[in-house]
Amino acid sequence: MATLTCPGCAATVSPDDLICFTCGTNLPRHGQVEEETPPTVMQEYLRQDAGAASGRAPATGPISPVVLRLAFPAGNVDVPAGTSLVLGRDPGESLVAAAFASYENVSRRHATITVSDTGHATIRDEYSTNGTFVNDDRVLPGTDVRIADGDRVRLAADVTAEVSLPGRAGFSSNGHQNS
Repeated sequence: MATLTCPGCAATVSPDDLICFTCGTNLPRHGQVEEETPPTVMQEYLRQDAGAASGRAPATGPISPVVLRLAFPAGNVDVPAGTSLVLGRDPGESLVAAAFASYENVSRRHATITVSDTGHATIRDEYSTNGTFVNDDRVLPGTDVRIADGDRVRLAADVTAEVSLPGRAGFSSNGHQNS
């Protein structure tokens, strides 16, 4: 299998990833022609010369290790430790809006996934029209609900993802290092 690289920073990416977590670039989908789009919020943040004030160059390596993966039908969404990610159809609100573009019942700003620095993950419904569910239990709007490895997250009626939350050591149960 050929190695895939990010067009923005040349980092190695998975064929199912929707964005590069090294630089924040939206990754093209196989067989899909992408128009030139404005930079994402994450790309603009990374472009800021954060090191200018301290006299150091900005970091060029990965932001942090991936600790949570949501396997949606349109592709995987990875959320690094210490970050939050909005799930929804509005590209101005969600870095992964392309994954939900064809689902009219997913709100523009549907839910927020947060992964703490220690690897604890939560999901919060952002007052979506059709609801957010964890293992078929509805998440109350504005309330954080803990999610764990093996849980199922559903946005609206038909967009379901399996949650993969590897152990803190960064290795899956089969002994392979998670990327």
